[in-house]
Amino acid sequence: MKKKPKRTELSELGEFKLIDVLTESIEHCNGSTIVGVGDDAAVIDAGDKRVVVSTDLLLEGIHFDLTYFPLKHLGYKAIVVNLSDIYAMNAVPQQVTVSLGLSKRFCLEDVEELYKGIYLACQRYGVDVVGGDTSTSVTGMTISITAIGLAHKDELCYRSGAKENDLICVTGNLGAAYMGLQLLEREKKVFLDNPDMKPKFKDNAYLLERFLKPEIPLAELKRMVALGIKPNAMIDISDGLSSEMLHICKHSNLGCRLYLDKIPIDDETLQMGEEMNIDPYVAALNGGEDYELLFTVPLGIHEQVSAIEGISVIGHMSKDSAGAMLITPEGSEIALTAQGWNAYRKE
Repeated sequence: MKKKPKRTELSELGEFKLIDVLTESIEHCNGSTIVGVGDDAAVIDAGDKRVVVSTDLLLEGIHFDLTYFPLKHLGYKAIVVNLSDIYAMNAVPQQVTVSLGLSKRFCLEDVEELYKGIYLACQRYGVDVVGGDTSTSVTGMTISITAIGLAHKDELCYRSGAKENDLICVTGNLGAAYMGLQLLEREKKVFLDNPDMKPKFKDNAYLLERFLKPEIPLAELKRMVALGIKPNAMIDISDGLSSEMLHICKHSNLGCRLYLDKIPIDDETLQMGEEMNIDPYVAALNGGEDYELLFTVPLGIHEQVSAIEGISVIGHMSKDSAGAMLITPEGSEIALTAQGWNAYRKE
């Protein structure tokens, strides 16, 4: 009897392990390739400058639900989530390309509405649409965005740059986008059971906006630049604080101490967490889609960075042997685990 070929389910690997397997044997043949897979964006040599490139794929039914996601908001978000990767490298986005897969259920007016959001985001962040592609699709809508940025070679920040005793900082607040998603999913279920029922969104505009129309923390970045602060390491929070913190630890060969009571949570997030019986700190650690920036800076500038509006110091980097730990208000240490977004998780 012929032996069956080995079959490894993608759910056994998860997204990040799959990426490791697919890219472990890559060898760059061009000297202009400075950084490939493994950071928020690839980095290409352009003389004194560096070109920074990132791409994202958004699939209907996986990344967005058009039951409650307005097409204009979707177009806006598709651009912002890509630009976030460029800013996380401490570069400035310049151009994007937009590629779409569209099933026959979409009409011209739908696509125009999507592009209203795309152009609005590009205008907001000073970015040009310079190309793309379109194709028919049998699975609904697919959006693929590639973002291109520019930075001086000495300005770039990598996940690998953290130093022992660095302060761990985050912009804005966390968990709100996840709560916004849970609110939308709850009201969708109510609607499907009773289409005559009106959704209960009163007093939750902030949570909905954080999920449907995220923004990049430009004000905080500008304040750091004005003070001459350049992070040692930086990453955007797309998959949850835990996952992103572990990326910095892995690439910098360090451990960390994150203090639970220092994680910034908005009042609306706290209230919705109580209403829906969801721990808002679990949402912050594992929910994802906040698109805030997580970064480390030298301990010596603690007073400077703590004084910047919109930035919170939430921990510090430690020796690799000490592990990545979450510290509770009582002083207990809990191993930090990546429980955020996993595209291949088993249902």
